[in-house]
Amino acid sequence: MDMREKIAKAQRVVIKIGSALLTNDGQGLDVKSIGKWVEQIAHLRDSGKEVVLVSSGSIAAGMTRLGFSTRPKRVNELQAAAALGQMKLVGLYESYFVDHGLHTAQILLTNDDLSNRRRYLNARSTLRTLLSFGVIPIVNENDTVVTDEIRFGDNDTLGALVANLVEADVLVILTDQLGLYDKNPRDHADAQLIPYAYASDERLEGMASGGAGALGSGGMLTKIRAARLAARSGADTLIVSGRETDVISRALSGEVLGTWLQPEQGRLAARKQWLAGHLKSRGSLVLDAGAVDALRSGGKSLLPVGVLDAEGAFSRGDMVRCVNEAGVLVARGLVNYGVAETLKLVGHGSAEIGSILGYEGEPELIHCDDLVIV
Repeated sequence: MDMREKIAKAQRVVIKIGSALLTNDGQGLDVKSIGKWVEQIAHLRDSGKEVVLVSSGSIAAGMTRLGFSTRPKRVNELQAAAALGQMKLVGLYESYFVDHGLHTAQILLTNDDLSNRRRYLNARSTLRTLLSFGVIPIVNENDTVVTDEIRFGDNDTLGALVANLVEADVLVILTDQLGLYDKNPRDHADAQLIPYAYASDERLEGMASGGAGALGSGGMLTKIRAARLAARSGADTLIVSGRETDVISRALSGEVLGTWLQPEQGRLAARKQWLAGHLKSRGSLVLDAGAVDALRSGGKSLLPVGVLDAEGAFSRGDMVRCVNEAGVLVARGLVNYGVAETLKLVGHGSAEIGSILGYEGEPELIHCDDLVIV
C-alpha cells in the first residue's frame, strides 16, 4: 500500500492546530478560519472517520482579551490568559460543530496525566467512549493549573501523546509553514520541501530551526520530535500549512501536501515493541494450560477464567508477567485491574465481573493489543 492509499484509508485521526493559525498571528481568534477547519472535520466524520482535535490557542486568545500584545512571562498571567481564552475558544468550537450536527467534549490534560498509568488509562477510556458516540473531543493542555508545562511544554508533543493514547492512524499538525524543509526557508532561498521521510531519520533535527513563533511554545524541531512519539504507536504524522485551502480534506484524501513522517513499523508492531522494552513488570499472573495455548495461538486476549493466581503489588495499567504453572514466562502485558480485584476475578467468566466487583469494567484482564508474547 503506497502512502496516498494508506492515508486515505486512515480511520482515526488526531488533528493539532497551532496558536498562530487560531489567533491570526495574535489578532484575536480567527473565527473565519476556525469555521473552515470545523467544516472539514465535519466532512471527515461524515465519511466515517473518527477525529480528535488538539487545539492550541487558549493563552493566545486570552492574551488579546487581557490587553497583552506579546506573550507574558509571568506564570500567573499565562494561567489567567489560559483560563479566559479557553472559555472563548471552546465556545466557538461548540457553536460551529453544532451547526454540523456534532457534539464536542472538552478534555484538559497535563503531562502528568499521561505519565501516570491509572490516569492514562482513564483518559484513554474516556476518549474512546466519546469517539464511539461520534463526539469530537477537543483536547488542550490544562494551562490554568500547570507551571513547568506552560514554560517548557508544547501542544505538538501533546498531540503525539494523544495519538498514542487513542492509537490513531494519523497525526496532522497544522502550522503556519508549508512543511519541513531541508534547511531554514527564512534564511535560504534554495530550501527544498521534504515530502516524505521516516520519523526516525536522525538527519531531520539538523534541518529544523527549532525556533518558535511569538505566540506558540514550539517550533519545527518539536514537530519532528512529536512525529517520533506518534510513530511509537505506529501513527503517521503530517506537518502541513493550515493556511492551505481545504488542507485537511485534501491531505486525508491522499493528496501530497506538506511533509509526511512515517513510522518504520506498523501500529501494532510498534506498540508491542514499546511494551516489551519500556515498562518494568510489577507482578505476575499464573495461567492455566488452556490460557497459555490460547495466547500462543495468537490474537487472543487474556480472560480471568484462564488465570489461576496473581502475585505482586500491581495496579491498573501496570505491566505484569504472564507465566505458566511451572513459572515459565509466556507473555507480558498491561493489566486492566489491580491485584486485589484480579484475585477476586481469577477463574471466573467475564460475564461475572460486574457482580463480583460491583461495576462493569473491561471483559479482559489484558487486552490482546496490550499483550506481548515472549
